[in-house]
Amino acid sequence: MNTRDAATNGALPFSRSDQPHALTLRDWLTHLARTGRVATIDRAVSLEHELAAIAKRLDGKQAAFFTQPGGHDVSVVSGFMSKRAWIAEAMGVAESDLLARFRSAAEHPLASKVLDRVDAACQQVVHTSGIDLHAQLPIPTHSEHDNGPYITAGLVIARNPRTGVQNVSINRIQVHGPDRMAILLLPRHLYAFQKAAEEAGEALDVAIAIGVDPLTMLASQAITPIDHDELEIAGALHGAPLSVVKCVTNGVHVPAFAEIVIEGRILPNLREPEGPFGEFPKYYSAKEAREVIDVTALTHRRAPIFHTIVPAEMEHLLLGAIPREATLLAHLQRSHPGVKDVHLSVGGVCRYHLWVQFDKKREGEAKNVILCAFGAHYDIKQVIVVDTDVDVHDPAEIEWAVATRFQADRDLIVIEGAQGSPLDPSTTVGQPEDAPSHLQGVSAKMGFDATRPVVYPAHVFTRVRIPGEDDVALDALAAADNAAFDAYLGRHDD
Repeated sequence: MNTRDAATNGALPFSRSDQPHALTLRDWLTHLARTGRVATIDRAVSLEHELAAIAKRLDGKQAAFFTQPGGHDVSVVSGFMSKRAWIAEAMGVAESDLLARFRSAAEHPLASKVLDRVDAACQQVVHTSGIDLHAQLPIPTHSEHDNGPYITAGLVIARNPRTGVQNVSINRIQVHGPDRMAILLLPRHLYAFQKAAEEAGEALDVAIAIGVDPLTMLASQAITPIDHDELEIAGALHGAPLSVVKCVTNGVHVPAFAEIVIEGRILPNLREPEGPFGEFPKYYSAKEAREVIDVTALTHRRAPIFHTIVPAEMEHLLLGAIPREATLLAHLQRSHPGVKDVHLSVGGVCRYHLWVQFDKKREGEAKNVILCAFGAHYDIKQVIVVDTDVDVHDPAEIEWAVATRFQADRDLIVIEGAQGSPLDPSTTVGQPEDAPSHLQGVSAKMGFDATRPVVYPAHVFTRVRIPGEDDVALDALAAADNAAFDAYLGRHDD
């Protein structure tokens, strides 16, 4: 099977019920191709900027599949989960049920199924010596000022050195040399694992799985307590235990049907420069000293497919948004059952601006919802609470609610000096370039109560509607047909 056939002419139809195993990347690409959602670029494409530029232009319209990236035999794909509707489709649910389905999977994980190596597609080809990532993999350089090629769609999997329980995350990884990489670790679970290993003077074993299906990608971004393996959430999303296999050079378990796996270890007490890199806020992060991965093995399928995510585009943003929305909705509903829906807006880079739909029963409740949201995740910088008659997924509806139901002197909350995102460039204004880490990401928070009063005079806050407007079936209206309009003009032409 060659790579092009794997992506466009596979034998399996897309169906959640008749898969012989959990959905793989190849199954999903086959389905997208059959429904006109894969653009195959069957010519030589440069890995430096050109590949990312083409993928960006197609983002949200079609997945981009490159058969000749940078002279490599390994193909590259990008943008195969760049619409909310596509992700819901992969889950087998309506778009309106997407958050509920993800939340259910996060609350009811399924233990993974460990395969023998002979049955693991990701270990069909094994390299433990002579590794040269630049020569063996088509790793793109994305944005204009990026400091070299980056792995942007790798699931970084590591085990807690104290408990042995795995964590899965997506971290940006700059490939420095043939078998050496620098990785950004934010203060989350992988960072805690690395610190624990480093304090013991030990390296932390890791694996980077590249080319997995959309549900496993999504599960990797679940917001869970430490020592909850996100691969088990992936299994729940699939409706069956996820098949995993033990790495060749360490004890980490990786998705058995991944396209590519890089095995290695994060070295203790060693830092090397990483960055600049164009991040999700659509700005560059600075060049800084980062943790270093020493590569110990490269394994892959025959004719593997390398997945890259174009930073700050919809595939990148939605990967972070949907798991966060599901977690935020659950968190808010525990204290405020009147919360009906949430949405992280694209204009807020699917991280910083949260819109909440709320069934308010008492004055002051909306402000409590705002405060609860700020405590739910430090990334959140702005919260707008609206009533249940406002579509929380429609930016025009949100702006209308603010314009007509909000007064700044009574409905605005501002909180100074709170923890925010260290990747938000506005938090660095006034800070020296060498500011210590505990001062990075300090942010102000702003909340808008854009809800109606609980009691108001008749018609003051009643929306203008036309009876029957929602029942009009435009496609069935014969008068909208061009031929009918032309005939009408012909009959009434003076």
